[in-house]
This record gives sequence, C-alpha cells and structure tokens, in this order.
Amino acid sequence: MKFQVSKQIFFKSLTHLQGIVDKKNSLPILSNILIEAKNNSLTLSSTDMDISIIEKISCDILEDGSTTINSQILYDIVRKLDDNSQIEIISNNGKLLTLRSDESRFSLACLPKEDFPMIDLTNEGISIKINSQNFFKLIDKTKFAISNEETRYFLNGLYLNINNDDKNTHLTLVGTDGHRLAKSEHNIENISELISGVIVPKKTIYELSKLLSELDEDIEINISSTKIVFYIDNLIFISKLIDGTFPDYKRVIPTDNKNVVEINRHKLLSAVDRVSTIANEKSPVIKFKFLKNIINLNSVNLENSTATEDINLDYNGDEFEIGFNSKYIMDIINNLEDDTIFLKLKDGSSPIIAYEKSNTDLVYVLMPMRV
Repeated sequence: MKFQVSKQIFFKSLTHLQGIVDKKNSLPILSNILIEAKNNSLTLSSTDMDISIIEKISCDILEDGSTTINSQILYDIVRKLDDNSQIEIISNNGKLLTLRSDESRFSLACLPKEDFPMIDLTNEGISIKINSQNFFKLIDKTKFAISNEETRYFLNGLYLNINNDDKNTHLTLVGTDGHRLAKSEHNIENISELISGVIVPKKTIYELSKLLSELDEDIEINISSTKIVFYIDNLIFISKLIDGTFPDYKRVIPTDNKNVVEINRHKLLSAVDRVSTIANEKSPVIKFKFLKNIINLNSVNLENSTATEDINLDYNGDEFEIGFNSKYIMDIINNLEDDTIFLKLKDGSSPIIAYEKSNTDLVYVLMPMRV
C-alpha cells in the first residue's frame, strides 16, 4: 500500500473516526482504524462494535493495499504536522506503516486487517432525507436532557419517532432523564411508512452532533429495528439502537397548565444565574414565588447563605411557590433562543412547560423540586 494525501484532508477524516474509537478496550484491534487503498480511493474505518464510521477521501493511490494502525498515535502525529504539508504513507506487508511528511518520518507497528471486525453495511429499514442542519438542530436542542443513569438504560439516548397528524408527517426527537424532558419536531416529506420509535444511544448522538455541525447539505437516514445508518456525503455512520421501551412522553407533557408567564429570556437567565451562585449539589433548589406582576427568586444553601432577586413583569395568574433545580432550568433557558419566552404553570407541585413562539415544535418540560 502506498498513497499520498494532504494533511488537512487526512486529519479531518481522522477527527471524524477518532471520536468513536474505544481507547480502553481490551481488544487491541478496536483501538485501531482500518486503512484501505483500492479502486483509486482511500477508505478509513473505525468501530467500537456499537458504532462504526466508514469514510472515503480523495488522495493519490500509488499502490493498493490495506492495514490497521493505532488511531490515537496516527491522529496525534498528523495533528502535529504543518497544515499545508503532504503526507506519504507506505505499508509493504501490513505489519509496519511508514509515514513521511517534509523532514519527518515515522515507522509504526500495525495489526493485520483480518483482525478488524466486519462492518455490516446492509440497510433494511425506512429511509428519510433531511437537511443536515435541520437534523443537527433537532439533536442539539434535546441531547442535554438524556439521562446518564445506567440503571435506566432506556433513557440513555434520544427517542426518534416518525408520525403524522391530519396535515403533516413529523420527525420527532425526545430526551428525558425523569426530571426534565425536551421534545423537538421537524416536518418531513415523501415518507411511505411510519416507525413506532427507536432509541438512539447518547454516544451516537454526540458524535453525530460533531459531524453535522460543520455541514449544510441533505443527508439520508435509514432506520430499522436494530440499527440506524446515516449517509453523510462520503461518510457512513452506523449505530446500534438501545433495546428497550421508551416511556410515553406525551403523558408527561401537561395539558392543563393555565397560568402563562411571558418573560424576557435574558433577564430570567441572568437572575437565575445570580441567585444560583450559592446553590450547590446538596442544595440546588431555586424557589420561584409567583406574585402579582412579580417573580421572586430565592435560594438558600446548607450554610444558611441566601440570595434573592425580584423580576418585574406583567403577571395576573395564580399566586404560588415552586422550586426547580437551578442547573436544569438554566439548561432549558439557554436552549431557547427568542428574546421573549413563555412558561406555562399549574401550581406549586406540577411540571411546567417552557417554549418560544418562533419554534413551536420545540417544547421543554421541567419537574419541580420540593421546597
């Protein structure tokens, strides 16, 4: 195997693959990426047995061949090369890889390509097309609500569902950790079938987010009962799904919250940020007291330090006090974008809804804490 490639093209692809490589795996081959030079193209592959990435890049193939090389070492070497440099890679027997660039030369030990796991490229599910930025926004607005509790493994990802109402077909993503819920929807067209819903793992979501943030083009998504495949330009991203039952999120979203608060997002965020300064993991609660034309924010920690702040606004609803985890409510406020946002409340012990008028397909639900 022998090929020449620019540092920028090679490093960009290595960055895509590097995120899913399992650096602590007991199987050494899973710390490697597979490099294949054939048919005038270079293909790079990585897998952790749950997620796989295959990417083709342009380069000058001088001799066909293949091998596997430690991903972290190759990534670090290429990262430190000059941005405008050219790289030549040679592997005569698959056991040793030589990398040359300008005055630098590296000889790296390889593992045989036969040890690298076969990646299943079959797609047997439903296919949809969506703009990459639209899908990025869907996951970007919901991923923060994914649970980290391994005992509730079915919450360790985003629920992806395709359904329709009287007029439109929706792609819906939902994340929840039991304390908060994030739901975002996007209208899609030309779908012949619906799916009841699948759970896409957290690691998949975060790696996808990195890939999609730099793109603005149509992508194809193939969804089956066991895996999801993303076709992104010259890259294929394959992930297993979480085998579990996601809770009925529609039952969590309140329908009878009659008290509506219209408030400046920046003013609320700043006030919560200031009052939460004395909050900590042991006492994370901020109390919201809703009074006529005033919201009083109050926080008390275990050392009896206190913080309080009033926000003046137009409010004539029910008067009550409700507590929220300071981090959770700040996450929600930060993910809304309008200058003016809306809170819908029922009483001091029921979940609230947060939303904005510019994006009615985005809904946040937050459970209260005992005050």
